[in-house]
Amino acid sequence: MTSDDSYLDKYERYEDLYDPTPGLPAGRNGKRKGNHKPKKAQGQILAELTDDLSDVELGFETTYTPSRYESGWLLSSLHAFYNEGLITDVLSAIKGGKEASVYLCQAHPATGLELVAAKVYRPRMFRNLRNDAMYRHGREILVGSGKPAGRDSGYIERAIRSKSAFGQQAAHTSWLLYEFTAMERLYEAGAAVPRPIHASDNAILMSYHGDRAMAAPTLNSVELEAEEAQELFREVLRNVDHMLHHDLIHGDLSAYNVLYWEGAITIIDFPQVVNLHSNPRARMILERDILRTCEYFAAQGVDCDPEAIARDLWRRHVAEIDPEDAAADQSRLEMELALQES
Repeated sequence: MTSDDSYLDKYERYEDLYDPTPGLPAGRNGKRKGNHKPKKAQGQILAELTDDLSDVELGFETTYTPSRYESGWLLSSLHAFYNEGLITDVLSAIKGGKEASVYLCQAHPATGLELVAAKVYRPRMFRNLRNDAMYRHGREILVGSGKPAGRDSGYIERAIRSKSAFGQQAAHTSWLLYEFTAMERLYEAGAAVPRPIHASDNAILMSYHGDRAMAAPTLNSVELEAEEAQELFREVLRNVDHMLHHDLIHGDLSAYNVLYWEGAITIIDFPQVVNLHSNPRARMILERDILRTCEYFAAQGVDCDPEAIARDLWRRHVAEIDPEDAAADQSRLEMELALQES
């Protein structure tokens, strides 16, 4: 077998793993022929997604009535959770976004939960992840199992750079799984994040925060008393410190990505999480996270210095400094938190 043959075999093995168009006919050397059709309008693509749902809809009727163009990707994305006995119904839409939408689902009794939340990514051809390369830098490519691609990552990287159908699907899968695996790590470590339950090829199932009548609001829509604001600010910083201890930076932290329910906070939305040590823009991303967080809490009466907080966090977790200096940094941060609490 030549090196080219070996390359093709490995490429096709991963193409089978990610392939979003399994029905295309095979061409020479067993490779599927490209589907070089004129570019379709968004409405036409979504209509076709909906028309192809006859098999998906069997046995999966939902209380929530999605729009015609929403139903195709929604039901196909959640059908795996239904088949695996994790959910029995989709009750309502909680939140819409450019990248994904979140839905309230009835949990299957076997899960031990009453309600769960499903984050469903929009069809990848309609998402615009601007500057996503900044967050992907330093990440390993994750495959469907949630594990790194390992020695075959080079082939997948080339496919991603070429923006082939396989490459786009591989990038999407890795992007979604990074969010899921980051949540797993942080939840198991005791961070205030949703409990991740399961991931499909286009959705993440997690614990729901709120009740049947109302989902937990995000902090940006909540007015806090000064004492509670100081307490919650300290809690957010504790979680940021906890993430850094596990080599992670949220990447999009702000009051818009912090839930508030019954006096407690839960940090959400981790697709842009970056590695503290392998991402060259990690410090800038951390500083931005702290700045955006401080902007909200300053408006709630909390006296905070985002530059000083970010600098102290960075020095404690990354910079190689004298142990006495590190201890002084720790003491200064604790004093600042204590002052905010008093």
